[in-house]
Amino acid sequence: MRSYVLGFQEVDRTHLREVGGKGASLGELSRLEGVGVPEGFCVSTEAFKRHLEEVPSLGERLEQLSRLSVEDREGLRALSAELRTIIESAPIPGDVQDAITRALSRLGEHTACAVRSSATAEDLPTASFAGQQDTYLNVIGASAVLAHVRRCWASLFTERAVAYRLRHGFDHRKVHMAVVVQKMVLPQAAGVLFTADPVTSNRKVSSIDAGFGLGEALVSGRVNADGYKVRDGQVTQKTIATKALATWALTGGGTQERELEPERRDSPVLTDEQIVRLERLGRRIEAHFGQPQDIEWCLVDDAFFIVQSRPITTLYPIPEVGEPGNRVFISVGHQQMMTDPMKPLGLSLFQLTAARPMYAAGGRLFVEISKELASPTSRGALLDAMGRSDPLIKDALETLIARGDFIAPAPAPAKPGMPPGSPPPPVDDEPAIVAELIAHSRASIEALKQDIQTKSGTELMDFILEDVQHLRKNLLEPRIFRVLLAAMNASSWLNEKMLAWLGEKNAADTLSQSVPNNITSEMGLALLDVADAIRPHPEVIAYLRAAKDEDFLEGLLPLEGGQVAHDALSAFLDTFGMRCVGEIDVTRTRWRESPTTLVPLILGNIKTFEPGASGRKFEQGRQEALKKEQELLARLKALPDGQPKAEEAHRMIRRLRDFIGYREYPKYGIVNRYFLYKQALWKEAERLVQAHVLQDPEDIAYLTLQELREVVRTHQLDGQRIRDRKDAHERHRKLTPPRVLTSEGEIVAGAYKRANLPAGALVGLPVSTGVVEGRARVLLNMADAELAEGDILVTPFTDPSWTPVFVSIKALVTEVGGLMTHGAVIAREYGLPAVVGVEQATRRIQDGQRIRVHGTDGYVELLS
Repeated sequence: MRSYVLGFQEVDRTHLREVGGKGASLGELSRLEGVGVPEGFCVSTEAFKRHLEEVPSLGERLEQLSRLSVEDREGLRALSAELRTIIESAPIPGDVQDAITRALSRLGEHTACAVRSSATAEDLPTASFAGQQDTYLNVIGASAVLAHVRRCWASLFTERAVAYRLRHGFDHRKVHMAVVVQKMVLPQAAGVLFTADPVTSNRKVSSIDAGFGLGEALVSGRVNADGYKVRDGQVTQKTIATKALATWALTGGGTQERELEPERRDSPVLTDEQIVRLERLGRRIEAHFGQPQDIEWCLVDDAFFIVQSRPITTLYPIPEVGEPGNRVFISVGHQQMMTDPMKPLGLSLFQLTAARPMYAAGGRLFVEISKELASPTSRGALLDAMGRSDPLIKDALETLIARGDFIAPAPAPAKPGMPPGSPPPPVDDEPAIVAELIAHSRASIEALKQDIQTKSGTELMDFILEDVQHLRKNLLEPRIFRVLLAAMNASSWLNEKMLAWLGEKNAADTLSQSVPNNITSEMGLALLDVADAIRPHPEVIAYLRAAKDEDFLEGLLPLEGGQVAHDALSAFLDTFGMRCVGEIDVTRTRWRESPTTLVPLILGNIKTFEPGASGRKFEQGRQEALKKEQELLARLKALPDGQPKAEEAHRMIRRLRDFIGYREYPKYGIVNRYFLYKQALWKEAERLVQAHVLQDPEDIAYLTLQELREVVRTHQLDGQRIRDRKDAHERHRKLTPPRVLTSEGEIVAGAYKRANLPAGALVGLPVSTGVVEGRARVLLNMADAELAEGDILVTPFTDPSWTPVFVSIKALVTEVGGLMTHGAVIAREYGLPAVVGVEQATRRIQDGQRIRVHGTDGYVELLS
């Protein structure tokens, strides 16, 4: 028999399908000792489905709705309005009416009620649909309640609710509506309690909004509210608003906004004792549900009643360290120029590769640095390193240190010495060391390529785990650090000294153009050479314009010029085919696996450039660097004591040009190894599919490397784990990772401290000198890179896979980056003005807008 009505005492969080998120939550709360919940009942989803059975043509309209895109606002508006009218006007079936009226009689025939929607995809731990369906207050009488139940059912198809479901992938036909009918309380005050600060995300700080009268006007933002912050039972902040209006219940039903008496407008809504009591109540509810809550409350005669509690779904998860104490985490992705979420296999492999522990949260990796911050001997080196990789991280850390309330200073060491993690001593000025390091890396990769082909099963897994340790050991080679440090120090020295001695800003930028041994910048030029090979053959170009199949390379061979094109592309893929966007995640699709990714770039190069552009670009950069070197040395020699200054500058220029190109090679080595691992692991996945252990080879991406080894060993796999991990990855994609996060969940933001900038300027970090104007191309995906000559690339971040795009642009703006991150290094080598770390650049700059990039001073002007 279908249950159309369920009392609060009959439901809990396991009844989500029957009573929706709000109903399930109220059922849980009504059982919780010390928590006051006004009595009531739920009109179940069975009643909703029974009602829809009587509605003609509903299935056809839902099918139409599912085919609409979220951008079709007119279509959404018209169809959702039609659905609401049909549902609201249809009579409620008699058996459903009887069940509702019987439940109402138990509350009292003329009891004022609140009638609230409660959808099955609402108030979930992973998605909040707050405010998308309807709530009606002070509804009196059975006929009025029944009418408002229909309105709640119809509100499942408001335009905003339909658009939200489309945007987040919820099927309209699988979301159902329950309705909560609750005895109305008539409060003198009401509001919202967040058990984590919604601004900073700090889990230790509760935030309370409070207003006089009913809470609906406050929740909807129509009236001002008092704001209170509470931590550890202490009120830490109070903002008393001027409250001109309040919403009150009317005697005959309904509500009305009225002006408050003048003497109450600036008085606090709650006393300190009430604030602390409410905060304790919130902590009790939070502990019961096991995660921070967004709680709606009412105050009646000094007693608090809870009318709703739902999870806060926007908080970034906190990395789990497993040890007590205050912890500070910094984002790895912001330094690796890959802030997208990674899949579990990619996370686990990168964690094994890293030189120090990394902790996963929200599909991203973080490093814990509280000990370095606490120690005066290591703090300076850490802040200096962060200043080079991401100045916003540095500023956030300095803000946290200056507060003095989170990081306790560690005692100074008893004996002086090099602190842990100190940079190695400088390298000798011998460029041959770079050639030796590159040769060693290539030999190691060739050996791996031969050895891994002979492995399978658990032997393969153990081989990879052992080889990862070999890779990690190679990356800790002291000579690598010395080369990188020498290059960075030379760059810093040249910028500092040339500014002090000659007034020349960012001199190292021009001096870094067209340096040797930069494997990543060579990649962009190599794709120009591919375009040169293809350009003379119209039949090949036409074929490429239509290429969709990833096996298109073999289709080139019968064409005139096809063998030349095939060989050029194959040679490029042999050297660079292991690269892709987000390449630190081993699960990402590589160019070798999807070469069509490169086709638009090649065609763009054919259209934009003349033959021989690769050599000309490199030589032009080399000549500009040489010219700048000669100019600086001549100006230095003209200074008093100029000869020794010129000699030292010349030595630093040589060091910069000899070593800065190697900056990109260690990552190239990592990605090479990762691709060999991936090829072997996916072959193993195919064997698991054939053995009916896996349904899809791609499923291994949702297992850690250690978990995958166990599956290979036992041929046993929990399919639910894969499904849960896929769902989690989709949730992680919606999160914005913070640069700095504490163990209390607080997101500490950094800022640029810059004065005398034009009004409206977007501030960032200057990483490559020059000033240019042009059309902004705002790109979130390299596959959309249809660029015209002279365009300015605006994107969240660039990793090495974006390098082929750099040959076509004249400036770069990114949301993430630092002085030595990929985009900055390549921009300097190509001579492109660049500003990185511009917060929300892809939202604040419109595609096609004309902008001016100040790469020397670090800001962007919006011109049109």
